[in-house]
Amino acid sequence: MVRVLLLIPSRTYRTHDFMTAASRLEIEVVVGSEHRPALAGLMDGRHLRLDFENIDGSTERIVAFAQTRPLSAIIAVDDAGTLLAAAAARALGLPHNPVDAVEAARDKARMRERFARAGLLTPRFTTAAIDADAQTIAASVGYPCVIKPIDLSASQGVVKVDDAASFPLVFARVAAIVAACRPNGAPHSVLIEEFIAGEEVAVEGLLRGGELEVLAIFDKPDPLNGPFFEETIYVTPSRLSRERQAEIRATTARAARALGLTDGPIHAELRLNDRGTWMLEVAARSIGGLCSRTLRFGSCISLEELILRHAAGLPMPSHQREQAAAGVMMLPIRERGRLRAVEGQPEAKAIPGVEGLVITIPPGERLVPLPEGDRYLGFMFARAESPDAVEAALRHAHAQLRVVTDG
Repeated sequence: MVRVLLLIPSRTYRTHDFMTAASRLEIEVVVGSEHRPALAGLMDGRHLRLDFENIDGSTERIVAFAQTRPLSAIIAVDDAGTLLAAAAARALGLPHNPVDAVEAARDKARMRERFARAGLLTPRFTTAAIDADAQTIAASVGYPCVIKPIDLSASQGVVKVDDAASFPLVFARVAAIVAACRPNGAPHSVLIEEFIAGEEVAVEGLLRGGELEVLAIFDKPDPLNGPFFEETIYVTPSRLSRERQAEIRATTARAARALGLTDGPIHAELRLNDRGTWMLEVAARSIGGLCSRTLRFGSCISLEELILRHAAGLPMPSHQREQAAAGVMMLPIRERGRLRAVEGQPEAKAIPGVEGLVITIPPGERLVPLPEGDRYLGFMFARAESPDAVEAALRHAHAQLRVVTDG
């Protein structure tokens, strides 16, 4: 019996896709999450309540569980579970990333240090405690710069600063976001790094025995120049030249080695300009949200199925990405308010090439835009013969949507 423990944060969007892939492979799934009620009735007793911040205690619980129900693999579906997955897999002797490598991937300052030591192009940076004197820091950094939390994701708390005069206000705003996300009173820091202009791309890959297999390179056609860095459209295959794509692949592989990652999925972000290919971040997990639905391999194999096959040591069939171009739009939240409705959905779905639209925030919930927010309104998917056609379909469909809120 192949049995896999999935570490699933309660707020993830990805439960359904992983469970569907596991069912297709006839894998028994045990879910580890913070809150049992979110999975009530779903797992029929195959659930471990785990604290993703308490690595030692949760590792002990997983090891105790595995004494009577052995596990073939432990998979974190989002950032929150990656460190626990590595620690518990190490304790059980299962394939895993080194714990130190995952810690570096979770800490943007340590990540920058390792990239720089490896000779990769990466932004110059410094760190500062959130209670440090902003005026003093403002006089010591270059501009434009970016202030960001060291360990948050989804562009939450990431803000560009153009000059010393505006630095203190932005610093205070990011510090408040960090404090709100980590309310336990422990000391916290932020990263302050140079802003790198240029095109941005994302890479989806799978590490197997330390070797990187690039599964997809995504173009991000909307400029990400601040002041906030809300991602919108991802399109694959990339429209960049073969030479530039080869450089992206090589740089991503070097970055994974610099961090020490060896096993499982990675998601990377890079910037390109006339100075070269800049390594921004590598996460020890696959692409977030519902974005993985853009990817199909071989005979309609999902990204989640590839991840499960690799982790559990199951045969890996031919899995070249499908020929059609594909893309996703992460629907942005532009204004605060309580969501009443998203109108125009039938019209958006009727646009040629659009094959799916999922609104992930239910009516009645508060909408919080970046940089304080950490969620998107939803996800829209398209497929077409070319990346240009995919991008055009997503933009046309998005124009049909009208977000109605109460103030």
